[in-house]
Amino acid sequence: MTRDHNGTWEMESNENFDGYMKALDIDFATRKIAAHLTQTKIIEQNGDNFKTQTNSTFRNYHVDFTVGVEFEEFTKGLDGRRVQSLVTWEGDVLVCVQKGEKKNRGWKQWVEGDKLYGELTCLDQVCHQVFKRK
Repeated sequence: MTRDHNGTWEMESNENFDGYMKALDIDFATRKIAAHLTQTKIIEQNGDNFKTQTNSTFRNYHVDFTVGVEFEEFTKGLDGRRVQSLVTWEGDVLVCVQKGEKKNRGWKQWVEGDKLYGELTCLDQVCHQVFKRK
């Protein structure tokens, strides 16, 4: 594993995305559209400073953060909530805890070889994503 997340990453798999979106109270029509989309992540990393974009043909989402610095995040391209987010390193894994109205919300992200792995969590749902370096 490495702490270098820089690059453009194309989605290969997205397991239990519907369950994750249900836990976020995303409506049926939006979930059905989102479930068929392929995402591309563009990550610009400079040390512990990150600029990230998640793009699809339906919606785009971007978030900038510094590891270890809590920030208010407006999840406009996702579920439209405001959460307090804190991203930290656990070894070579980025771990984000998002505090707000939904319990156990956050994500993990790590790189192994030419793959970017992600876990999105909300309530008791976990979505597993895999991206390949473009």
